[in-house]
Amino acid sequence: MKALVYTGPKTLVFRDEPDPQANEDVVVKVDVCGICGSDMHAYLGHDERRPPPQILGHEAAGVATSGAYKGRRVALNPLVTCGTCDACRGGRPHVCRSRQIMSMMPRAGAFAELVRAPEQNLVPIPEGLATDIAALTEPLAVGYHAVNLGERALHMPLAAARVAVIGGGAIGLCVAQVLESRGARNILIAETSAIRRVRLESKGRFGAYDPASTPPAAASMDLVLDAYGGTASRSEACRLVAPGGAIVHIGLGSAEGGIDVRKLTLQEVTFIGSYCYTPVEFRETLAGLAAGIFGPIDWTEARPLSEGGTAFAELAAGKVASAKILLKM
Repeated sequence: MKALVYTGPKTLVFRDEPDPQANEDVVVKVDVCGICGSDMHAYLGHDERRPPPQILGHEAAGVATSGAYKGRRVALNPLVTCGTCDACRGGRPHVCRSRQIMSMMPRAGAFAELVRAPEQNLVPIPEGLATDIAALTEPLAVGYHAVNLGERALHMPLAAARVAVIGGGAIGLCVAQVLESRGARNILIAETSAIRRVRLESKGRFGAYDPASTPPAAASMDLVLDAYGGTASRSEACRLVAPGGAIVHIGLGSAEGGIDVRKLTLQEVTFIGSYCYTPVEFRETLAGLAAGIFGPIDWTEARPLSEGGTAFAELAAGKVASAKILLKM
């Protein structure tokens, strides 16, 4: 099969790789796979969990070649869990201690013509939903889970809350669209990139601001969702959150710095880490996409998998206006 292989920092090679063997899994013929921020971290050499050589990519959809869904279009839930531990049996398999994720050793990712996955990780795509849109179930499910956590932590309805999303990339947009679908009406998105702010403001649905020059007042937000997860974004989240409010931390930009522990304590702010989603949330997100409840998904562009190396380089250089590049087989 042809695959896009990460072979070292800022190096991707489109080459032949051995076809995956199904064994106890199902082999899926990949139609499309999105480039995620975590793929970019690996490409830049910043993710020790994805050492080269490795096939990246986990936001995928395609056609199952065997099993109960043979011949059907499926979205791939890339999070593989043991199914037997307390977390799995308690309905929280996303925090399974034995979890694996496609694109992270020992599992190959989906920037390839074929990928293998457990049958329980395949979710049939509803009729009428484009495969390209179904591939976005994974990032939207990340936002769906984060909003679920934030909504539970709030002491008011989302419709009454002042909400800030930090980061206007794909995950930030997914979070904002899920918030909107839940009734949130006062949503601000912090984004340092001018090209992204223009794109966000052109939608006419969300306010966008540059945290370096036009930040909202301190302690002005009831709920803050950090879709970047770096020192500066955590500092901004702590600055923005109102007393008794909540911060949901999603991004994995960097591991340390930016948390004002004194403020979190004295103002009883809830700080929640948000990772992935449950299988139920993944299925609910796909159903929501089919029903159109998240609004227009018009922030992607498609390129051939063979041009993936150029796409990564342009993303790294900040030359891409779209929030998501989809690589097509």
